[in-house]
Amino acid sequence: MKKLLFILTMLLLPAFAGAADMDMQEYLFGHVGDSYEWHITTIKGKPVCIYLPVIVHSRTSGWHCFSSRHIAEGESYEGLRIAAKGEPHEGKLVEVVGTDLVKPLDISITKNVFGLMVNSFLVVLIILLGAGWYRKHDASEEAPKGFPGLVEMLVTMVEDDIIKDCVGKDYKRYSPYLLTAFFFIFINNLMGIVPFFPGGANITGNIAITLVLALCTFFAVNIFGNKHYWKDILWPDVPLFLKAFPLMPAIEIIGMFTKPFSLMIRLFANILAGHVMLLGVVAVVFLTAELGTAMNAGLSAIAVFFGVFMDCLELLVAFLQAYVFTMLSSVFIGLSRQEPETE
Repeated sequence: MKKLLFILTMLLLPAFAGAADMDMQEYLFGHVGDSYEWHITTIKGKPVCIYLPVIVHSRTSGWHCFSSRHIAEGESYEGLRIAAKGEPHEGKLVEVVGTDLVKPLDISITKNVFGLMVNSFLVVLIILLGAGWYRKHDASEEAPKGFPGLVEMLVTMVEDDIIKDCVGKDYKRYSPYLLTAFFFIFINNLMGIVPFFPGGANITGNIAITLVLALCTFFAVNIFGNKHYWKDILWPDVPLFLKAFPLMPAIEIIGMFTKPFSLMIRLFANILAGHVMLLGVVAVVFLTAELGTAMNAGLSAIAVFFGVFMDCLELLVAFLQAYVFTMLSSVFIGLSRQEPETE
């Protein structure tokens, strides 16, 4: 269903955009992409933004640290500006060196970085608030209620239904990482749906974030994998001619990298597609304004209905993607901890 809606969105929006003379690519990717400021709203044609700190190191002029307000309108400041559309490093901060545009070392606090900080703080706060109840109460005599009870329910569900069953006997060793991954992805997914500050940042729809998460699982699998795991990869129990011609080890080694790759792409693609569909549905209200009052009112009503439906669907997807990532990570770790079968 979600794939069908995404395909329909991509097919129908260009037609409406052409009628309304609207740059849909700039509209969509301007919202789901990263930026050096956090746009809140527009009042009387004037944007209201939170300007974030720009921190870069130039090979010619050293370190620069200033507010992104100075480069918000494409202006040059201290020899630095944001590359315009069609230029090298489009949308990124570049240094103007003569007639060339050189990309400096950029460690700026961008919208996604700031959103990541906010959401990470929320994850820590949620866990600490849940843990605070246990410091003040005896869990053997009473059960937590309200917010601590919700946190306990999620932790118990993930650990008992996913980690314990998939990892095996030493699951406690991996529970901290897997629980952190679940809550981190879940909170970032939820905050990405919130349409106002500090929500709306496309964190888990950014492939750099999902790459780091997938690499964490990759290292957990391959650093702590036991001897039986490596034997199955490098010297599997197959006929001798397959060992002489190392087809099976080659396939297993490729599989080591395809597993985290699938984790990265699955999370990134699902969250990004959800954001694009929501933006597409909202855009219909404005794109149909020139088609007449009746057409605009009818399509706007449909857009509102589908917008509410998509929001409800995205709430489910936010949980499912965190669940699936944690489950697959647990399965991969469990496979690396298996012992040889004994007759």
